[in-house]
Amino acid sequence: MAPASLAVPWASIGLWSRPDLKALLGDGWRVQRPFASCPPDLDAVVGWGYKRSGRAALRLAEKWNVPCWRLEDGFLRSVGLGRDDPPLSVVVDDLGMYYDASRPSRLETLIAATLSPEEHTRASALIAQWRAARVSKYNHRPEHAGPWPEPYVLVIDQTLGDAAITHGLADRHSFQRMLEAALAEHPDATVVVKIHPDVWAGRRKGHFARDQLQATPRVRVWTEDVHPVGLIEHARCLYVVTSQVGFEGLLWGRAVRCFGMPFYAGWGLTRDELPAPQRRQPAGLEQLVHAALVRYSRYLDPETGARCEPERLLDWMGLQRRARARLPRVIHAVGFSAWKRPIVRSFFQGSEVSFSDEFGADNSARQTVAVWGRREVPGDVSTVLRVEDGFIRSVGLGADLVRPLSWVIDGRGIYYDATAPSDLEHLLQHAEFDQALLERASRLAGRIVDKALTKYNVGTTGWRRPAGATTVVLVPGQVESDASIQFGSAAVKRNIDLLRAVRESRPGCWVVYKPHPDVVAGLRSQGESEAGALHHCDEVIIDASMGELLAQVDEVHVMTSLAGFEALLRGKTVVTYGQPFYAGWGLTTDMFPPPRRHRKLTLPMLVAATLVLYPSYVSRSSGRFCTPERALDELLAWRDSVPARPGWARRALRLLLGLRRR
Repeated sequence: MAPASLAVPWASIGLWSRPDLKALLGDGWRVQRPFASCPPDLDAVVGWGYKRSGRAALRLAEKWNVPCWRLEDGFLRSVGLGRDDPPLSVVVDDLGMYYDASRPSRLETLIAATLSPEEHTRASALIAQWRAARVSKYNHRPEHAGPWPEPYVLVIDQTLGDAAITHGLADRHSFQRMLEAALAEHPDATVVVKIHPDVWAGRRKGHFARDQLQATPRVRVWTEDVHPVGLIEHARCLYVVTSQVGFEGLLWGRAVRCFGMPFYAGWGLTRDELPAPQRRQPAGLEQLVHAALVRYSRYLDPETGARCEPERLLDWMGLQRRARARLPRVIHAVGFSAWKRPIVRSFFQGSEVSFSDEFGADNSARQTVAVWGRREVPGDVSTVLRVEDGFIRSVGLGADLVRPLSWVIDGRGIYYDATAPSDLEHLLQHAEFDQALLERASRLAGRIVDKALTKYNVGTTGWRRPAGATTVVLVPGQVESDASIQFGSAAVKRNIDLLRAVRESRPGCWVVYKPHPDVVAGLRSQGESEAGALHHCDEVIIDASMGELLAQVDEVHVMTSLAGFEALLRGKTVVTYGQPFYAGWGLTTDMFPPPRRHRKLTLPMLVAATLVLYPSYVSRSSGRFCTPERALDELLAWRDSVPARPGWARRALRLLLGLRRR
C-alpha cells in the first residue's frame, strides 16, 4: 500500500517541483517539500534512482529510520528524450531498483507472484498490443526503410559508464565476450552490432573499437539512428548485456542471450551467461510482463494529465508511431509565414523540417517539398505535400490566425481541387471500410451533430426558422477568391450567381443566405455584387452559428462549401453547383457531377475517410498527434472557454489583418 506522506530531499528539488508527480504516484500519496528535520507524519523519503538525489534520499531515510522509495523512468517512457520530453511512466521501488541485481527489488517480488487467469490474459493482450503499436522505451526515431541483412543476429552495445552495466553484474569485458559468442554461435549469419549514434559521432564512448568491428568478418556496424523495433523484429536472436532491448526482444518472441543480469534475466526466459540470484526462480513471460508493465510501473495520460493504465499509453504511443510513419524523414517547407511555421513543425513532428520563402536552386528533385494548398511547384520536385486546414479546425477563423486542431497533408493533390485526384478522393474511391471503422465514424458524426460542431465554431446570434415556411433552404457564402471555387466550381463561381440559381430552382421556398465569416469579420473581401444578396433571398443572416442553422433548415445549396458536408452529417438534402469532395458519391444532388467518381458510398464511409483516415490532428494539451475523438473533446472545451465577443487584442488583430489585405 502506498504511503500517505513522502518527503523529497533538497537534492531532488526538481522531482518535488514536478506538477505531474502526484498524478504519476497515484491517489493517497502526499508529497512534502524538503525539511531540515523529520516530519512527524512521514512514511518514506523518495529520490531518483541511484543518482545524487537517490543517494540523498537514502541517507535521509536511514537518518530518520523510514523507508527509501526510489523512482526511475518506466519501460515505456516517452516519445522523445530528456527534459524536453519528461517521462510518461515511472517505476517505484521500495526495496532497491530493477536494474540492480546485487540486491532484491520490488520488481523481483512482483515477477515471482502467481497470476490469476484474468491477469494472465491481460499480460498476453499487452504483449500483442506492444507489438501492434511498434513501441519502445523512446519513440522519436523513424524506422529503417531499407532491406535487412538476412539472416542476422543483433548485438546491442551500451555507452561506457552506464550504471545498469555494473549494477547488472557486468563490466566492459562482458561486451567482448558477447560479440565473440554471437560470431561463434551463428556462423551462417551476419552479426549486426547496434551502437549508440553518439558513440559513432565521437560524442560518447562505447565498448567496441571502431577499427576492430570494421575488420571483423561477418560484422555489420549499424550506426543509423533508427527506431529499434524493426531491428528486433527481423533478428534471429538478440545478444545483450543489460539493455532494455532484451526485454523488448522477449515481447517480440525472440531468443535473447544475456551477458549481464538485467531484470528480465534469470527467470528461465533468456539464455544467461551469469548464474541467476537464488531469489530468481523460473517464471513465465506473462508474469514478467504483468509485473513490469502493470504492477511496477505508473503511467500518466499525456492528454489529460491524469493517472492511466498501460493500455491507454500504448494506444497513444502507437498513434504517434503511425502518424509519424506517414511522413517523409526530411521535408522542405516553402512559402509558410512566420506564424504558420511552428504549426508546420507540429504537424510534421518526427520529420526534419527546413523552411524557405521561395523556391530556389537548393530545392531540387531530391527533396520532399511541402506547400500550402495549390501553390505552384517547379517540375523537378519529385514529391509534393500539399497542406490545408482540416474539417474539424478550431474555435475561430483561420484568417484570424487561430491555430488549427487539424490539417490535411496530401501527396496526390488537395481535396478541394476537382481537376485532379487527391488522397481523399483515392480513399473514397478505393478504401476498405471495416465494420469497426464504420461504427467509429457513425459515433463521431453523431457527436458532431449532437454538440452542434462545425469547422470554425463561430457565431452567437440566435436564429429561428420562420413559422410559416414549409421548406427552408440555406445558401452558405464563400470567399470568392478561394482556391476551392477556382479549382472546384467550373460553372458557378460567384455567391450572387449561386443565389440566383437557388431562387430560380426553389421559387416557393424560404431562402436564407449566410455570408462567409471571414467576410463578416472584415478579413476577406465581399464577393462581386454580394451586397445585393437580399434581392435574391428572403433573409441574410450574419452571425448565427452554422451548427444552429443546419439544425433548422431543410436543404443546403453550395458551390463547394464545407457546410454541404456538415449538412450531410445532419441528414439534410444537399445540392452542389460545384464539385466538392463529398459530391459524386450518391449522397448529394449534383448539378455538375464529377466524372471520376463512380463508387456509391454510405454516409459512414464518407465520414470515415474524411474525418478519420485523411486528416492529422494535433492536441492543444499535449502538442502531439491525437485522435479525432480527442480533438472533439478539446474543441468542446475550447468553445466553452471562449468569450462570446472577441477581446480587444483579437479585434485589433482583425483590423490590422483587414487593412493589410486591402
